[in-house]
Amino acid sequence: MALRFKEVRSRLHFSQIERHGRGSRSVRIRMNSGNKEIEKWKPGVPKSALLLIAGAMWILVGIMLNGLAYSWLRTERWDHAFLPLIIGFVCSLVIHHFGFLRIVDRNLDRILPMEGRRCVFSFMPWKSYILIPIMIVMGVLLRHSPIPKWYLAVLYTGIGTALILSSIRYLRYLILTLKGK
Repeated sequence: MALRFKEVRSRLHFSQIERHGRGSRSVRIRMNSGNKEIEKWKPGVPKSALLLIAGAMWILVGIMLNGLAYSWLRTERWDHAFLPLIIGFVCSLVIHHFGFLRIVDRNLDRILPMEGRRCVFSFMPWKSYILIPIMIVMGVLLRHSPIPKWYLAVLYTGIGTALILSSIRYLRYLILTLKGK
């Protein structure tokens, strides 16, 4: 049974309840302890810092993946290493445009309306924190699999370069946010 907005507000003792979304059925609840001693220890940062952290995180992971791809291809002759790099770059454009830009836009839609200081870890949604260990395990399994490093270099170059390209949007909005202040 769905509770109406007023019923939720009367049943809960939270400092702030706000509607979001078009249907006005969804409710976002922000908890505030009211205890100033606890509040001062929360790792709160402005939204410009969240944009910087998100952009930097995507760039660093992209550099790490490209670095692994480079370490696998540097032992190859340049003419054998050139093809995986080109294929990886073309794949990165597709991954960037059809995959990562959608994720970035959803994160920006969540971060940009934020007011005041927010938790430093809110630069990505909590569901993404669940996916991170899964992606790390998959990466370790791929690196230790019998798949030739040549093929992995294409995959890692594609994903790494797409992450770097997509992070530019975070940094662009960071600049716009800082100019708007």
